[in-house]
Amino acid sequence: SWHLWGSLSGLQVLAYNRHTYETVAQRLIITVIPAPGGEPPYQGEFLVGNRNVEELLPAATQEIFLQAMAGVWDQDDLHVINITSALDRGGRVPLPIEGRKEGVYVKVGSRGAFSPCLVSAASPQSRFRCSLGQQPLASCYDTFAPHFTIRWCNLTLLQVWPSPTAPGPVWGSGVLEEGGDFQPPTEVPPRDLLPGYLVTLLVPLAVAVLLCLLLGHLMCCRREGV
Repeated sequence: SWHLWGSLSGLQVLAYNRHTYETVAQRLIITVIPAPGGEPPYQGEFLVGNRNVEELLPAATQEIFLQAMAGVWDQDDLHVINITSALDRGGRVPLPIEGRKEGVYVKVGSRGAFSPCLVSAASPQSRFRCSLGQQPLASCYDTFAPHFTIRWCNLTLLQVWPSPTAPGPVWGSGVLEEGGDFQPPTEVPPRDLLPGYLVTLLVPLAVAVLLCLLLGHLMCCRREGV
C-alpha cells in the first residue's frame, strides 16, 4: 500500500511492507509536461480484480497490460493515463486468505474509437445484465486472461472533447491615430452633486444642534431651585 504526500518542491513517497510493516520513505522530483497532442479523446477505465496497485506500477507490467488491451480495443496507440487502487474508490480490504487482491482501476487512453466489443460491454443492456448477476455483453475474446482478471461490469468508457478556448483581447499599437481627439469608450452624463453635499453636511449639523439644545436644557433648566 502506498501513502503519498505532495508539496511544491517534490513528492514524498512512504511505503510499508504488508507483512513486517517496515516503512521506507523516498523523495521524488517529478516534472509534469503536457502531452504533445493533448488529452486523448477516447478513454476507458478497467477494474483489474486480481492485482494490487503496486503490482501494476512497473513499466513492464503496464506494457503487458497494454498488449492485452490492444487485442480488445483494436488500437495500437494505447497508453496508461492513471492507476488507482480500488480501496480509494470505496473498495473493501480483502481478507488475507487465498491470495485475494485489492483490485486496481486502470485508465487507458487512445485517439482511436472504441471497438464494438467495448461499446457492447458498456451498453445499457450489459449494465442491466450485470444488475441481474449475469455476464455482461462482451462479444470479443478476452485477451487479458490469464494474467489479468477484468471486472467487465465496472467498465467505464469516456469520450473527452477539447474544451474551446475563449478568444483573448485584441491589442492595438498603443499610438493614437491622427484625425481627431481621443473619445472615451463610454460617456458619463453630468451629475448634480449639490443635493448630496447638502444632505451630508446639514443632517449631521442639525443632529448636533438638537443634542446641544437638549443637553443645555437638562443642565441649566432642570437644576434644583430653577
